[in-house]
Amino acid sequence: MKIENSIKTIPASEALPSSAKSGQKAAGVAKPGDPTTQGDSVQLSTQLQSIEKNLANGEVFDAARVEKIKQAISEGRFVVNPDKVADGLLETVRDLIRARQG
Repeated sequence: MKIENSIKTIPASEALPSSAKSGQKAAGVAKPGDPTTQGDSVQLSTQLQSIEKNLANGEVFDAARVEKIKQAISEGRFVVNPDKVADGLLETVRDLIRARQG
């Protein structure tokens, strides 16, 4: 079973403007320990604030669904779809191969 990550991330090197990558100070991008940045503040986007709030307040999985699955397993009602499992495993292997090649 493949676990999907709903939050997409990019490497920090791709997130910085090209001037910041070359060591120059870009507008809005400060280096750690830079004395001119004292007193600056960062405002998170509304979407990021919402995600942060949801993660702080809630669980990262559906506990009710987990309980239903546990109950079905204990009662012998849980059915595994081998085709779906095989497809998920093959997709994971493909992703790993692509990551090694790239």
